[in-house]
Amino acid sequence: MSDNHSPKKRGRKAFWWFICIMLVLLTGFVYFRYYFVFSTGVRAGELNYVVHKGILFKTFEGKLIQTGFRADLPGGLQSNQFVFSVKDEEIARQLMVASGHNVQLHYREYFGRLPWRGHTRFIVDSIVSIQPRDPHQEVIPFVLE
Repeated sequence: MSDNHSPKKRGRKAFWWFICIMLVLLTGFVYFRYYFVFSTGVRAGELNYVVHKGILFKTFEGKLIQTGFRADLPGGLQSNQFVFSVKDEEIARQLMVASGHNVQLHYREYFGRLPWRGHTRFIVDSIVSIQPRDPHQEVIPFVLE
């Protein structure tokens, strides 16, 4: 029997093949979970807010109120909200001054979230449009009774 086919060498070779396969699988899993774009689209509604927050990683987070209602429970009504993160600081700054305006936002959805990318799986990457508030709309004052 040659020294090249000893059980000890075959065991080491199998171990290194196993390590390589596991590294490839782990790399594929991390890419698919955190970097693969699952979907893209545009959401429209009234921009509620965009804030810069976080403890270790400061990220821009926002909320869009969409028209229409959904009922999670029979007889219950709840507004549709789109909670999102923004990576680009310039886009976030433009959205911060557009609170209360109707906006259309292009986003990317990932399977997992990363703390430095934002608190959500939805990352806004561009602004499609910002429509100013209707100047002819009458403001109804809030009165406590």
